[in-house]
Amino acid sequence: MRRPLLIPLAAGAVVAGLAIGIAVATAVSPAGSSPPASASGLASPSQQPVISPSPSNLPSPSGPPSPSPTAAVTPKPTPSLVPAPLTGRMVLPKVAAQHPIAVMVDDLSAARPQSGFNSASVVWQAPAEGGIPRYMMVFQETIPKNVGPVRSARYYYIAWAAEWRAVYAHAGGSPQALRTLRAKGNGQLVYNADEFRWGKSFWRVPDRFAPHNLYTDGKHLRGIAKSVKAADKPMKAVWKFAPDLEKVYRPRGGRIEVAYSYNRIRYDYDWKTNTYLRSVTGEKKQVDAATGKRVAPKNVVIMLMRFGALNDGSKKHRLEAQVVGSGTAWIATNGTTIKGTWKKASLTKPTRFFDAEGKQVTLTVGQTFVQVMQTGTKVTIKKGSPPPPPVPFGPGLDAR
Repeated sequence: MRRPLLIPLAAGAVVAGLAIGIAVATAVSPAGSSPPASASGLASPSQQPVISPSPSNLPSPSGPPSPSPTAAVTPKPTPSLVPAPLTGRMVLPKVAAQHPIAVMVDDLSAARPQSGFNSASVVWQAPAEGGIPRYMMVFQETIPKNVGPVRSARYYYIAWAAEWRAVYAHAGGSPQALRTLRAKGNGQLVYNADEFRWGKSFWRVPDRFAPHNLYTDGKHLRGIAKSVKAADKPMKAVWKFAPDLEKVYRPRGGRIEVAYSYNRIRYDYDWKTNTYLRSVTGEKKQVDAATGKRVAPKNVVIMLMRFGALNDGSKKHRLEAQVVGSGTAWIATNGTTIKGTWKKASLTKPTRFFDAEGKQVTLTVGQTFVQVMQTGTKVTIKKGSPPPPPVPFGPGLDAR
């Protein structure tokens, strides 16, 4: 009997396949006969038998091979948020740990519109000299763009900045303030950031005239903080905060008015945004020049405090204030203003606000403006109208 001729192949798998084919062909051929060979030694297609499925030809019960396993993708965890210490806003822990920076800002008409309001966590305003008030903007969770015009230091502003041992940015100051900064400006009360020492972090803009044209920004202020070793670290909030009151419970309208001898301040409550729209003499709608947006804090505090002439040998009519102690305060939040008390136990202790029953008040999450006024100043409070009753809803009714 003639054996089929096998042609050597490169792959062993092909040889095995040919062997299987020959075995199958032999199995289905009549006993004792051999399949006719082609020129290649294999049966031609027309001569190959039809193979019927048999149990040995059916797929394995285990089915097709399983796909290769792929590496599991681990989702990135959502960063946890914590309340910012000066506003209660929810921020990343590293943001809540940023060291506070306080900047003295001008309030003469030539300085308006000022820059930096809307980035500040807290804004203090108090008399400075000759009936002219001045601002101190305190930045914590938000790094501001332009800030200014930057002006000189006063002792009682240092006392408020000392509540956070803030980096205290200013351009010179009263003799009393400068003595304090020389003695306790290395972190004992504040970190002194005088423009005369850190001149490269301040600059004068060409479109305003001196001294109302000195500016800085958040990047340079943070650089000063690093240089003076005002380290970032977690801080404990000293004010209490709660979320906005729901719209349906907010009063409609309402107004607060106070006046310095040079400048009149007005806040109009906006129930839709739950903010106090701020206006000053010469600016019916006060804006932040750095952002172009309206100045509108969430909370307004009016503090009455004793001020007197500072006999520092100058003729600039500078003032001193009884900054440590207590006095009358009005606290406005969520459209409602209550009369209470402010208290500050020492230079480095926080200023806190209490209601008529002596309980610490809860502010709304967000920015706070603190208006410090001379004792005896008239404070005008106009209440808003009560919110309308809620519209009933049910089948066929629309709840609004």
